Amino acid sequence: MQAETTVLRDCGWIISWNAAEARHEYMQGGDVAFRGDRVLQVGGRYEGAFEHEVDARERLVMPGFVDLHAHPTFETMLKGLTDEVGSPNFYQSSLYEFLFLFELDEDGMRASNEVALSELLLSGVTSLCDISVPHEGWLDTMARSGIRGFAAPMFRSGRWFTRNGHSVEYEFDEPQGRSRLEKALAVVDEARAHPSGRLDGVVSPAQIDTCSEELLRDAAAEARARNMPIQIHASQSVVEFNEIMRRHGRTPAGWLGDLGLLGPDLTIGHGIFMDHHEWVAWSTRNDLGLLAESGTTVAHCPTVFVRRGISLRHFAEYRAAGVNMGIGTDTFPHNFVEEMRNAIYVGRTVSGNSKGPTAQMVFEAATVGGAKALGRDDIGRLAPGAKADIVLVDLMHPAMRPVRDPLRSLIFSAGDRPIRDVYVDGRQVVSAGKVTGLDREAALARVEEAQARSAAQVHKYDWAGRPADEVMPHALPFAKARAAAPAPAGEAEAEA
Repeated sequence: MQAETTVLRDCGWIISWNAAEARHEYMQGGDVAFRGDRVLQVGGRYEGAFEHEVDARERLVMPGFVDLHAHPTFETMLKGLTDEVGSPNFYQSSLYEFLFLFELDEDGMRASNEVALSELLLSGVTSLCDISVPHEGWLDTMARSGIRGFAAPMFRSGRWFTRNGHSVEYEFDEPQGRSRLEKALAVVDEARAHPSGRLDGVVSPAQIDTCSEELLRDAAAEARARNMPIQIHASQSVVEFNEIMRRHGRTPAGWLGDLGLLGPDLTIGHGIFMDHHEWVAWSTRNDLGLLAESGTTVAHCPTVFVRRGISLRHFAEYRAAGVNMGIGTDTFPHNFVEEMRNAIYVGRTVSGNSKGPTAQMVFEAATVGGAKALGRDDIGRLAPGAKADIVLVDLMHPAMRPVRDPLRSLIFSAGDRPIRDVYVDGRQVVSAGKVTGLDREAALARVEEAQARSAAQVHKYDWAGRPADEVMPHALPFAKARAAAPAPAGEAEAEA
């Protein structure tokens, strides 16, 4: 079957890729044409044959976003539960006391995934690194959504837990870790061979403090034998920084370097607590240099941390040091444009510099930065030969107007609201603001049911046996039952 050609005609604005200058640029007017899964032309008048023509005079046409770090099979279900939890005894991190309070069943995972994938597509994400626990139908759901998916099944050789709410302990099982690695490798190989042609894999040892040296070395060797990216959670808490220092006498970044993991194929999820962060009060300033020199990427996920008063120190400094940066959602809502906005606001507040990071910096991280981390030079950009992963934004949406600078309007004012149409591999996966491949409403109902089932079991996993309403109370107290007020005298007489 011959591939069909689509022309986005007379685009209001285009964000195009200038390969010679290695940068995104604005165009006003002109066409964007794609045939099958590849872009044919960006700008100018397309004069070739075509099957489909779209009037894009009132549209911003831009490359799709690359979400470099997300947990869609789980995070959706935590909405309304973990929004405001953090452990004072663990430097405000929510990992050690709250992360494993919830047991999500298979249907809950599938429903959560469908909701999150819908949210991501509606916010312009066309490529996703999905760091999840493998479950039935995971890859098929990813393919059905239409997104370009990089499956990153987590594995580890140990677990953390707390018995008392103020100290963290670890329990390791090396044979189990090896078994989990082998299962994860089977999944990433299956993803790469998926008939959709849009799936690939990422080798993902879960956390630096739950993986043994042997498991990390083996994981890196397996990934590199497959020419596949690696991603690990590291430098995500003060507890973890201190634990790796206790075990190895090195910072997390330093230890990853000792193991040979740092490199262009490695992404560090979060990368907050490096040796320059004031919360760790360390004497050296080597970590950013190690990342930059090795070409290692940091997946920056500001929202989930800033909720607890934690932040990277800071985005513009990492960029200035030469570190490749990507953006991830990592939490609910899976709204990528809001994540970009938060990256800018948090970065400016922490740095004390109102000019950095800029919208341009964060947009680069959200597109070509994430693409680079995944080893791809054909996504995250609009250029001839690139994948036809394209987002159309309604310039006439009230939140976008007046349209002097559409990227700033999108990030600072509009959010995901004016995103109307999304193409992945040239296939339309969002049409007129609706996801075409998933039933979002039905999935939301199933997530609510799964959340109720899981919340009812929280007391079984909490170190103190507390129920969910005690661990994560509602934002407001519930009103107590009140006696009915007596009717005013005039009303009583009228009724009589």
